[in-house]
Amino acid sequence: MSGFLTNLAYIAAAVLFIFGIKMLGSAGTARRGNLLSAVGMLLAVVVTFLEAGLGQAWIWIGLAIGAAIGAVWARVVKMTAMPELVALFNGFGGLASALVAWAEYQSGFVSGGLAATGDYPVFRAGVISIATWIGALTFTGSGIAFGKLSGRLSGKPQALAQQKKVMLLLFGGGILAAVLFLFLRDQAFGYLLFLVVLAAGLTVGVLGTRPIGGGDMPVVIALLNSLSGLAAAGAGFAIENNVLIVAGCLVGCSGLILTVIMCKAMNRKLVAVLFGGFGGTPDGPAVEVDGEMKASNPGDAYYVLEAAHSVAFVPGYGMAVAQAQHVVKELADLLEARGSEVFFAIHPVAGRMPGHMNVLLAEADVPYEQLLEMEAANQRLPTVDVAIVIGANDVVNPAAAEDASSPIYGMPIVEARQARTIYALKRGQGAGFSGLPNQLYFLPQTSMLYGDAKETLSALVKEFQS
Repeated sequence: MSGFLTNLAYIAAAVLFIFGIKMLGSAGTARRGNLLSAVGMLLAVVVTFLEAGLGQAWIWIGLAIGAAIGAVWARVVKMTAMPELVALFNGFGGLASALVAWAEYQSGFVSGGLAATGDYPVFRAGVISIATWIGALTFTGSGIAFGKLSGRLSGKPQALAQQKKVMLLLFGGGILAAVLFLFLRDQAFGYLLFLVVLAAGLTVGVLGTRPIGGGDMPVVIALLNSLSGLAAAGAGFAIENNVLIVAGCLVGCSGLILTVIMCKAMNRKLVAVLFGGFGGTPDGPAVEVDGEMKASNPGDAYYVLEAAHSVAFVPGYGMAVAQAQHVVKELADLLEARGSEVFFAIHPVAGRMPGHMNVLLAEADVPYEQLLEMEAANQRLPTVDVAIVIGANDVVNPAAAEDASSPIYGMPIVEARQARTIYALKRGQGAGFSGLPNQLYFLPQTSMLYGDAKETLSALVKEFQS
C-alpha cells in the first residue's frame, strides 16, 4: 500500500476510535461504540499488515486466532469475573508494547548495528525505554491485580519491610539505566542496560501492586488501563506507527481521567492509593461497633416492600457474585407494577472495577433512566421508604462520614442510611472485601437478609407472585 492510503486508513481508524469512546459514555450507545472501535482496530491491523508486506494468509491466521480466543472468553468468562479479565487485558496490552519495543531495539540497535556506530537516534532509544519500562510494569502489576481480584492472592496489603526504600531504589535504578541507555555507544553494555530497564519495570509492577488493598482495586484497574495506553503510545513512536500512537494516547488519557474520577469518588489522592495500603485488614485492634445485626426473612420483608411507595436498590459486589442482576430486575418490575417508584443508586467504585454495576444491570435490561449516580441518588434517599443493599459494603458504610479514625473517612458514600427502612443482603456477618465492619448493618432501621443474594431475592419474588 502507498503511504498516502496507509495514513488515510489510519485517520479513518482514529476517527472510529474517538467516536467509539464517545459512545461508550452512554449505556444506550455503549454496545455500538464498542463495535465501532473494534472495526477501527480491525482496519488498523489489516492496513499495518499490508503495509509491512505480509500476505493475506498471515492476516487471516492472526484474526482467526484472536477471534477464537475472544469468542471462547466471551462465552466462558462469567460477568463476576469481568474485573480480573479487564486486569488481564491491561497486562496483555503492556506485554505487547514491551515486546514491540524489545523487537525494535533488537532489529534496529543490535541486528542493525546502530549501537556500534555514531548514528544512534536518542529519541527512538528514549521511547523504547519508556515503552519497555511501562509495558513491563503494566504486565506484572496487572498480573498481581488479577490474582487479588480472582481470589488467587490475598486482597490484603502485602508490603516489604523497607517497601518505600526498595521502590525508590528500583525507580532510581531504572531511570539511571534508561538515561545511560540513551547515550551509550557500546552495544554489549547497552543491551545490559536495556535488560536492567526491563527487569526494573517488571519488579516495580509486582512490588508496587502487592501493597495495595482490595478496596482500592477500582483505582488500580483504571491506572493500569492508562499505563497500558501510554506503553502502546511509546511503542508506536518506537516503530513510527501513527495509529498506534493515537490509540495509545486515547487509552492513556481516558484511563487517567477515569483514575482521577475514581480517586475523587473515594476522596483519596492517587499517592495515598499507591502507597497508603488501604483496603486490607487494619493493623490495629478490630473496630468495635455498638448495637447488633438484626436478622429478618423474605416473608417479613415482603410485607414492608408491599406497602412501600419508593424503593432504592444499592448494588454491590455481592450482587455480582450471586449473579442476581436478573432477579433484581424481576423484583423491581413487580414493585413498579404495584405502584412503587424504583431506582438504583450506583456508587462509582461499587464492585471491583469502574462501571461494574452498570455493566451487570445493563445486561439485565434495567432501564438506563433508573440508574442514578451517587449524587442524584443521595438527594432522593431521605424520602425513600425502603433501601435494599445487595452485597455493598464500604460504599454505604456510615463510618466514612462519622468515624474520623476509619481508613475510609471522608469517602463519599451512597446515603442508604437515610432511608426509612433498610434491608441488607449478605452471605454472613463477616466484613467486606476491604476488611472494615459496616456500621450500616447495626442501625436500628436495618434488617439483615442472610444467604445467597439470588436465592433471597428469588424468595421475595415468589412472595409477590403468590
